[in-house]
Amino acid sequence: MFVLDKHGAPLQPTTPARARKLLTSGRAVVHRRTPFVIRLKDRTVSESEVEGVELGIDPGSAHTGIAVFTARAGERRGRYGIRLGHRGATIRERLQQRAAYRRGRRSRNLRYRAPRYRNRRRPDGWLPPSLRHRVDTTVAWVDRLTRWAPVRAVHVERVAFDTHALSAGRPLEGAEYQHGTLHGYEVREYLLAKFGRACVYCGVNGVPLNIDHVHPRSRSGSDRVSNLVLACVPCNQAKGNRPVEQFAPQRAAQILRRAKAPLRDAAAVQSTRWALWRELDARLPTHVASGGRTKWNRTRNRVPKSHTLDALCVGTLDIITQTVHQVLVAACTGRGQYQRTKPDKYGFPRLRLPRLKRFFGFTTGDHARAVVPTGKYAGTHTGRVAVRASGTFTIRTRNGHATAHHRHFTLLQRADGYAYTIHPEEPSRPMPHRAASAGLVSSPPEGGVLHARSSQ
Repeated sequence: MFVLDKHGAPLQPTTPARARKLLTSGRAVVHRRTPFVIRLKDRTVSESEVEGVELGIDPGSAHTGIAVFTARAGERRGRYGIRLGHRGATIRERLQQRAAYRRGRRSRNLRYRAPRYRNRRRPDGWLPPSLRHRVDTTVAWVDRLTRWAPVRAVHVERVAFDTHALSAGRPLEGAEYQHGTLHGYEVREYLLAKFGRACVYCGVNGVPLNIDHVHPRSRSGSDRVSNLVLACVPCNQAKGNRPVEQFAPQRAAQILRRAKAPLRDAAAVQSTRWALWRELDARLPTHVASGGRTKWNRTRNRVPKSHTLDALCVGTLDIITQTVHQVLVAACTGRGQYQRTKPDKYGFPRLRLPRLKRFFGFTTGDHARAVVPTGKYAGTHTGRVAVRASGTFTIRTRNGHATAHHRHFTLLQRADGYAYTIHPEEPSRPMPHRAASAGLVSSPPEGGVLHARSSQ
């Protein structure tokens, strides 16, 4: 739990049990509910011992993992985990829809509008809105955590995949395997993320996986990533040099479609990596690391694969002695829309929305609690509220929806553009012995990747 002093300055995070005692004894009050932050009433920073924490960030296209941990002599202890869900795909769809509307205007018989070509220049470092959103939301959460915890440094994964290496079609076998551990690693790691670490033919996971050619090389198949899939050893041996249409005729179309999917996610991470680093380095001391180093740290410490645990494993470390059991999932929902008229399928106005967004002290998206005494929805409901001008609100909870009058609602937290849920973290495996940090574990290979012919 995050702790602030009586003036709002961040203190060292504490455990939920300790925070509960402070609240029960009256020494602290609730400052924020999600993420949960308490504020002490009888202590300042000068009277406290603040060790400081560090942040680990695992950037992604759809999700970004953020880990808050304490670091001491190469040892890391996880304190908090956040999985940030981006809405870049939604922004991209809205921009495409707007472009379609504008293209339609050009072909209609409307009044003449002079072209405005001189305002089309893009500034240096410009990113599309769908990519800029990923950078801005990640940096915004770093600023938030800096207000709630004494953050000393940030560790960010620089890039997970090399799109040039993926598209170049380098050989995956032969003498190339003897040139170093990075040969073929980018392709293997990308295929693991693309196909969810499962065999595309039978769907089994948790077993050794081989790289298989959809169109066999013996039949003029290429080594490009669009012709590569993951297959378990039995499926790979059973397929042999047969085309996928003969081996799995019922799933051939689906497999070919998945194999030829564009490198959109990898390109998004590649395009935003330096912009994210510049934004973070302007705020805090920022250390960058490769995806290979993250994977090696996770494998060596026997930590399961997840966004937040990858963030905990970013950078240089010796051992991880503690992980979190629950993760805060913050999904970007936006803050509403400017459109005040809903059209029908023909484009004619169908519904007019009010220009005011706040009614009776509530806004759509606020986190509230409704205590309904009688009726169909009698009981206590906690969740996000949807407001109406009539005063009858709808609250969305984990178990469904409930409708009640506004007088039964109590505001818990204002809407801030995110939807919060608590998910359990992947079950942690036994941590390695302290001897790992004493040098008994082999040092990482060049590039931080364990060389293997097949991917686990």
